[in-house]
This record gives sequence, structure tokens and C-alpha cells, in this order.
Amino acid sequence: MNITSPNTYPEVALIQQRLQASKLEDLPRAVMGSLNGLPVLKMTTPGDTVAVAVGSRGIKHIDTIVFRCIQFLKNNGLRPFIVPAMGSHGGATSAGQKAVLEKFGISASTIGVPVCADMDVECMGKLPDGLNIYFSKSALTADHVVVINRIKPHTKFEAEIESGLCKMLTIGLGKAKGAAEFHRCAVKQSFKLIEQAAKMILKDSGFLFGLALLEDGYGNVAHVEAVASSALVSREKELLKKASAMMGRIPFDFLDILIVDFFGKDISGIGMDPNITGRHRDIVGDFNKPPNVKRIFVRDLSPGSGGNGNGIGLADVTTHRLVNALDIEKTYINAITAVSPEKVSIPMHFEDDRTCLDVCFKTIGLALMEDARMVRIKDTMSLEYLVASRALENEISSDRGLKQITPWAPLTFNESKNLTDLAIDRTVG
Repeated sequence: MNITSPNTYPEVALIQQRLQASKLEDLPRAVMGSLNGLPVLKMTTPGDTVAVAVGSRGIKHIDTIVFRCIQFLKNNGLRPFIVPAMGSHGGATSAGQKAVLEKFGISASTIGVPVCADMDVECMGKLPDGLNIYFSKSALTADHVVVINRIKPHTKFEAEIESGLCKMLTIGLGKAKGAAEFHRCAVKQSFKLIEQAAKMILKDSGFLFGLALLEDGYGNVAHVEAVASSALVSREKELLKKASAMMGRIPFDFLDILIVDFFGKDISGIGMDPNITGRHRDIVGDFNKPPNVKRIFVRDLSPGSGGNGNGIGLADVTTHRLVNALDIEKTYINAITAVSPEKVSIPMHFEDDRTCLDVCFKTIGLALMEDARMVRIKDTMSLEYLVASRALENEISSDRGLKQITPWAPLTFNESKNLTDLAIDRTVG
């Protein structure tokens, strides 16, 4: 397709953003310190089995956190094993879910306990509104259940409890069947069902504790907290507020174009976090909020996504190479389970970045392309460094949290008409 390029592209510069920094310098010590505060010996009998639920999100040093938690349980005379708690992720297969954990360094050989990844579930009961509560059979065979997860704002909904321990307990441990049932009911009842379902499971599953993780603006683990069963629901509500306050943001409003270099399941449940992009399409509710982007251009699928492109429907334009990297079966299974087929509608896609950008420029309603308010990010988890166009110069210079790193320079492409590597990649060691 012959698409005419604009005469002039915007000049751009590398910008550094000061984010909330609260990294735990000694993560193993923080994990053990939090766990040692629990009266586990009073709640268990030596020899009891413990199902430790671990999800599919890319949390820094999650292997270390899981290993330390397993060691703590062993030190208390218990017999832990790992259960993937990720709904339909990993292609909704046992092998696929094991493979997801192995990418994070979590396996029987590295952690020293079995990984029970079967997809079988049992119905634990039914809520008054008709939701059947399904739960991992392997987890139910254990005397106790432990859940390890990051608490953060969810990509699909807003509530007092969003992504975290309760969601993993109710949806992640429900495997593919439970996750599909939950999303189906939430279309009518909303995801406030999580709190009701969690209370039922906490009463009937032998839940021992949850290990809550919070991240700072740089994606580092900033807080670890072991939460007992009796406090789980109320404490998670408080921790969600803290997690939200620490999140990074794109520091501009009303953007014409947002370029996202990498998109994928290891970055966000829907490839790019709508809390960052400001865009969401879903049967339970759409939204468009800051940075209020007119056009989103996604360049590549993250290698860590395993081919899962759920969420690509939130982009306006992408590349042939991203589309060719999709595992359609994994992508569709995830979208169907989450009752979100709109999120896997493949957008217009072209051979190279230059053509994709030209399409964006031609569809934002500007006469002069150098006036475009444009931002480029590596992914929605990496917001310390970004590339901004010159139309944002006044906002950059007036914001004390932003620092211009490079001079204004023309937008550049390589011989394949793709954008040259971000200076970010050379700046961040």
C-alpha cells in the first residue's frame, strides 16, 4: 500500500521522569521478616500440606519471593507444593501454565517442591446471584492454601478490590473454567463479586495467608506483607490505595500519538496497561481518560508474552511482524475466557514503522505534523524514560519531575524504515 509520508516529522527528545522510588534493598530479608510475624505454628500441624498459588504476571524477583516463602513453610514443618493460579493463561493447559512459571524461574528443580499444574476444578458453592465458585482440585487436596501476588489497579474494572490476592484466590485458582464463569457473571453483576467470592473461599479452603507485593514507580518490589485470613479483604483494600499512589504515569494529557515499543502478557493482562494508556474497551465498560490518546501505535510483541496478544484490539495501528508473532489460539482462549473478543480485534497493520506512523499522522486531524503531541515508551511498565515530541516542550520545562536528556532532533528510521532504538536502551544499564 502506497501511503504518502508527511513532509516533516516532529522533532523529539529523550525525557527522564522522576517516579516514586521505594525499592526494598534486601528483598529476601523483607519476605522472611514479614512471614516470621505470622503465628503459623498455631494454625498448622507438622506434616500439613500447603498449596502455594503463583500467577502469570512478570513480577521482579518473583522466583526469590516464592523460594523464600517455600523455605519458610518447610522450616515450620509443612509440606508445600506450587499450584499455578492464572485462570486460562498459558493456553489453558497444564503444560502451558508450567511453562509460564518456568519463564519466571519457578519450577520443581529451582524451587525444590512439586508443581501441580492440572486444570481440574471443583465447585465449592454458589453465590446468591448465581456465580458458581470453582477452585483448583489440587489446591483443595491440601490442608492449607497460600497465595502470592502483586496488588495493583486492574486493567478491566475499578473497585475497592482489584488485582491482587483476592482476585487470584477467586479467579486465578478457578483455572480456565472458574475464570470463564466469573467473567460471565461479572458482565451483569460487576467484579464486586470478587469480595463476596473471596469471603466464601476464605471460609472453606483452609486459607493460611496471603503474601502481598507492592511495586514502586520503577516496577521494583517496594513492600512485602503477609496477610492472615481474617484481615485479607480489609487489608487488601488499603494496600490497593498505596499501590495506586506509587504507580508511574505518562505525565502529559491529550496526546495525538502514543508509540508503544513492546506489548505483551508479561507486561500487562491486556498487553499494555490501560491505567497508563488511558484507553479501554470492554463489555463491562469502556473508558478514555488521561493521557487521552487519539492514536496508539504498538510496534512489537514482547518475547515474554509467549505469543499471547490479548489486548491488541486496543491499538489503532501495528506491524506485520507483531501480527505474525501472535499465537492465535492462546490469544483467543484468553479473550473468550475474559469475555472480551473486542480486545483481540487485530488493527490495521503494515510492513514497517514508518508506514504505521504515517497512518497515525494522517488520522489525527492536524495540518502540520510537527505540531503532533507524541510520546514513545518502551512498554507500560517502563516509564522512567520516554521520548516526547517538541510540541510538549513547554510542559516538560515547567514540570520539576521531568528532565530533558537529549537535545531536540529529527525522528529517525533505519534502512528497514523502522524506528531506531530508543536512547533509553543505551541509558538504562
